[in-house]
Amino acid sequence: MKPEYTAYQNSPHSRVKCVECHVGSGAGWYVRSKITGLYQVYAVITGQVPRPILTPIESLRPAMETCEHCHWPEKFYDRKQRNIISYLADETTTAWNVHLQMKTSASNSALGNAQGIHWHINKDVKIEYISSVRNREKIPWVKYTNLKTGEVTIFEDKDEKLTAAQHDTLAIRKMDCIDCHNRPSHNYQAPQNFIDELITAGKIPHELPDVKLVAMDVLNQDYSTSDSAMMAIKTQVDEYYSAMYPELLETSKKEIEKAIAGMQEGYSQNFFPKMKVKWTAYPNHIGHMETNGCFRCHNDRHTSASGKVISRDCNLCHSIVAQGTNDEMQISNSFNPLEFKHPVEINEEWRTKLCADCHYKLY
Repeated sequence: MKPEYTAYQNSPHSRVKCVECHVGSGAGWYVRSKITGLYQVYAVITGQVPRPILTPIESLRPAMETCEHCHWPEKFYDRKQRNIISYLADETTTAWNVHLQMKTSASNSALGNAQGIHWHINKDVKIEYISSVRNREKIPWVKYTNLKTGEVTIFEDKDEKLTAAQHDTLAIRKMDCIDCHNRPSHNYQAPQNFIDELITAGKIPHELPDVKLVAMDVLNQDYSTSDSAMMAIKTQVDEYYSAMYPELLETSKKEIEKAIAGMQEGYSQNFFPKMKVKWTAYPNHIGHMETNGCFRCHNDRHTSASGKVISRDCNLCHSIVAQGTNDEMQISNSFNPLEFKHPVEINEEWRTKLCADCHYKLY
């Protein structure tokens, strides 16, 4: 459980006891957890624990009985401003800023979750779906029910429709918090993301030339053990600067050592070779960058018999209020969001492709 415990310690729920989410209150689920735990003990003793451990956990208690003790649907907060700093893999590690207004609730808080991202768990709405794969990465069938009016709408992915046999055998799941927030306490980040955080935090000096490029290169390799990874990171960083910027081995020795330590820290918190754990083993459904996440349904392919479409319009979930480099920043007012601008020229491909079509392949 080292990977799960390490990720948990670095999560927003690090002060929440494991059993509060995995078991919850009440004797019934306590007994049930002990019974299922017997097989886990047997699997550990006999060496039958899968590597990585399979998710989602089928027997996990419903979110409304755990998550909603703190995050209950009737109480929502105002929209949230999120500021993201990414860094380009160029010589100067150029900072690219995106300021998003996240539409977690309605524009007026008095409307609660009648609008916005959390509309999906509105008490007057029921969303159900069928996934064609175990990890819920593909969702070809969605059912919307308006509990006030009784209106029912079925949306199907026109490119990946379920067969009759699949309809008969695959389970229908009611959407809840965990269908989007599926890694709330055990998230393994892609190198691109934790490198950006380490640079912003000053643990990887952005003043070093090519530092993002070097970090992406050494952290997107497979290593057989954590110890060999630590050694390889140091060796490769030293070799790169020795070959490309030999003068820095004298003038910026401390910065290079700091960069190595930062990369090693990022690796140790997100990669666990012994259990074959890394971000690709556990896709995070929040967002849509490295994996499809929101775009599993919001992809303009899910249509109803009457022609309704589950839209992939960016402005459904967030508005871009500022974007660009520190020297050239586009700024809007909150009523007129900016159109997304890709930090690297890709000939407008972002309009027709899903982000993960390219970003997943980077790794």
